Amino acid sequence: MIDSSSINDLTGADVYGSDDAKIGTVGQVYVDNDTQAPTWVTVRTGLFGTSESFAPLNDATFEAGAVHVAYEKSFVKDAPRVDADGALSADEEQSLYSFYGNPSSASADAGLYDQDADRSTDSADVQGHDTSGPTTDDAMTRSEERLHVGTERIESGRARLRKHIVAEQVTKTVPVSHEEVTLSREPITDATADDALSGPALSEEEHEVVLTEERVVTAKETVPVERVRLGTETIAGEQEVTEDVAHEEIVLDDTAVTDETIADRDARS
Repeated sequence: MIDSSSINDLTGADVYGSDDAKIGTVGQVYVDNDTQAPTWVTVRTGLFGTSESFAPLNDATFEAGAVHVAYEKSFVKDAPRVDADGALSADEEQSLYSFYGNPSSASADAGLYDQDADRSTDSADVQGHDTSGPTTDDAMTRSEERLHVGTERIESGRARLRKHIVAEQVTKTVPVSHEEVTLSREPITDATADDALSGPALSEEEHEVVLTEERVVTAKETVPVERVRLGTETIAGEQEVTEDVAHEEIVLDDTAVTDETIADRDARS
């Protein structure tokens, strides 16, 4: 059972479901108007805690700085969306109780408790009163949203090495030679007369010479030329992020001071 003595420690505490899964952190604490006992908390979920789900504190425990509710994480995140605007209407509270299977038979509007407020202040010493909920103190809290930006690493693509064969023509010039027949004639001289007259006077003869030429011969061999491997490198850069953030502004509304009100005040004085 979580009582009013734990209210100051609840805000910002981690919230776990009955399945021991972390749901988020406590954003706001709602208390009963009459008993001031905490009855609901909003649980900040999602990236940077941008979403809030209501969870009941009945059957919940608060130990070692963590709140353990009696419902699983997925069930709490599916709770009806109700604006965390500082007060729960009877209809809003009834819809939440109906969702959690615990209908409320006698429940007043719950008010948001500010953990920074001084709850020991006597209401008789407070000047003015709240019109949107129970009177707490003589000040109004102004809040604003702060933008938190982070990064997450995701897969952006894949690269593969593939090897295939490409044929190309290579042209080289190779010197080659070949033989051709030449015919020479020489007159009969005293030096060659004996050879010329050594045979018959008239005869038929054939002389043959073998011609040769060089022919181009090619051969191919495969040799390794380089090694190729894949790697990655990190390139640092900057990216601008633009988001809308809201803040509260407090202005003085003195339109309620009418001429009739002034007249009544003067009459009393």
